[in-house]
Amino acid sequence: MSGRTGLLNILALLIFPLRTLPQSHAGHLSLPAVISDHMVLQQRSKAVLWGWADKGSQVNITPGWTSGRYTVVADSTGKWKAYIPTPHAGGPYTVEFSSETTHICVKDVLIGEVWVCSGQSNMEMPLKGYNKQPVLNAAVIIADAVNHPDIHVFRVPKIVSPVPLPDCNGSWKATDTATAKDFSAVAYQYAKILHEKLHVPIGIIATYWGGTAIQSWMSEKTLSGFPEVWSTSRPDTIKDPEKDPEHAPSVLFNSMILPVSNYTVKGFIWYQGESNREHPLLYRRLLPAMVKEWRTLWGGGRLPFYYVQIAPYGYADPRHEQLPAILRESQLLALNDIPNAGMAVILDAGEERYIHPPDKTVVSQRLSYWALAKTYHQKGIACASPVFRKMKIKGSQAYLYFNFAKHGLTANNKPLEHFEIAGNDHIFYPAKAVIVHSNQVKIQCDAVAAPVTVRYAFKNWVKGDLYNAEGLPASSFRSDVQQ
Repeated sequence: MSGRTGLLNILALLIFPLRTLPQSHAGHLSLPAVISDHMVLQQRSKAVLWGWADKGSQVNITPGWTSGRYTVVADSTGKWKAYIPTPHAGGPYTVEFSSETTHICVKDVLIGEVWVCSGQSNMEMPLKGYNKQPVLNAAVIIADAVNHPDIHVFRVPKIVSPVPLPDCNGSWKATDTATAKDFSAVAYQYAKILHEKLHVPIGIIATYWGGTAIQSWMSEKTLSGFPEVWSTSRPDTIKDPEKDPEHAPSVLFNSMILPVSNYTVKGFIWYQGESNREHPLLYRRLLPAMVKEWRTLWGGGRLPFYYVQIAPYGYADPRHEQLPAILRESQLLALNDIPNAGMAVILDAGEERYIHPPDKTVVSQRLSYWALAKTYHQKGIACASPVFRKMKIKGSQAYLYFNFAKHGLTANNKPLEHFEIAGNDHIFYPAKAVIVHSNQVKIQCDAVAAPVTVRYAFKNWVKGDLYNAEGLPASSFRSDVQQ
């Protein structure tokens, strides 16, 4: 952000509580907010624990699951970091930290699986819903929360900062019927599925903000490779992020990613994209760059990254005609550049008049299939939706072939209504489509004698009707765009 003034640094201090400054300045041992009572540590890992103390002072760490003690020394800036081996899932334990002047005992520590959950409003949407926008089956899900006390959530507060911050003011909360209503409906149900299938505690680091663009979640350094970000951002947003925190580059990376980025996790789930619909081709490049940066930060190399393709929605603004469909396409194509990733397709689960679809259960389920199959290696779980592979033209007919349809394609005994076909003039006409030979779809239209290209569900609002045999819907696509 060239042209940034010292006023922004002052702004960061004004909008951000003093609790988040390194407390070694006070001469005592201190911990970041995320290392606190009720935390969940990643099992069978070298969990990173860190904090601040007087420079050169010795910090002793005593985990409750072992008789051993670990000692580290604060560096010249007062920071210290320790790598503590964790056992198989279990708990609760205590973890004690001590220096010459301070003793801290962190209680109710569980060992299990830890995931970062991030994005914009569809990830943020709590189980209690938004005003006049409910979550499907919320009452049942919240009432059932009493059965899942080993799901703990750390909520990163919504804070904007133009400069990197070392800490935040969040806290861990255990699940019960009182707390669950405020948890992300997607993140909580994802955690619930993992908890039930893996039989281990689950920790969720929840860092999300409705309406945010992806560039807010990326560092200034990474964004320097994307000059288009600055040209597409409002000048007043860059100078004063408080005017538009949802779109200001880097301001949430600084305050809602960096403070928890040392914490050892298993992977990430991400639900975002609506706020980047005006620049979908740029998003195609930004998403892999963000994933690479986050993985580097968390020190995990190829940590799993599972994300949600945005749902269809009836955008009223004519300027957005097909841009959301192109954004969905960009999300699909980004899979080619993100190793160890998966995308949950929800083309059948949108709502024409609500950008926040109420059925968050299906979103969580489809995210969890990726984790259970690819991260936890549970056999027999299908996770990938059908993906268009190639097209062959035979006279006036086009034959489409799909990957991830080993056991066939289906329209659930209904007609396929969302295919269109065009010739050299690229004028698209509704096409008759039928499934043939298990994993092929035959397309034709009397108005197109010599087909050149086909597209499926390539509209802002549509309800997908093509599935594989496992019940996972195909993404919208265009046959003339490289898959």
